[in-house]
Amino acid sequence: MTMSELRIYSDANPGQPEKTVRQYEGIRDALKAIGVEFERWQAAKDLDSQATQDEVIEAYRPSVDALMKKYGFRTVDVISLYADHPQKQAMRDKFLHEHSHDDVEVRFFVEGRGLFNLHKNGKVYAVLCERGDLISVPKNTKHWFDMGPEPVLKCIRLFAIPEGWVASFTGDKIADKFPRLEAPHYKLAMAA
Repeated sequence: MTMSELRIYSDANPGQPEKTVRQYEGIRDALKAIGVEFERWQAAKDLDSQATQDEVIEAYRPSVDALMKKYGFRTVDVISLYADHPQKQAMRDKFLHEHSHDDVEVRFFVEGRGLFNLHKNGKVYAVLCERGDLISVPKNTKHWFDMGPEPVLKCIRLFAIPEGWVASFTGDKIADKFPRLEAPHYKLAMAA
């Protein structure tokens, strides 16, 4: 069984987290303190790995509709990325650089896992998101995302602007200093 995890680092010390949290409530509360929403969703019906975009969205319809209303989102889609994707490295590289958005970024993990790193108030909050996790990153929050070298993920994405995912890159190389999804402690968490 896999589990979500939050590691909080000083942004000047990527080698050792100041705190590690593995319980949902603790992760939720620590992220709430910096304005980040972290929730767990349940599907209204069982889905298999071959479920279409429409079937996935429909399975989470009440939660999706509530978020669309809350944030004024205009579009919703499902992104799937697996280890056999021909452009997996280019896609990973795109998200691995610190950036922000002029809009809130919301991801719900239907399958798989990913590592959101949020850079705020001199800290880096490394959030390992797993199946069932929703993370909502406020607009203008510096962050980067790692799907790993062999990605396995299916996520619901919600957008307020028609262009969808638009990033403003900071140019800071901070993301290169912090553990990536293939780090030993994340591999151990996956095997547990």
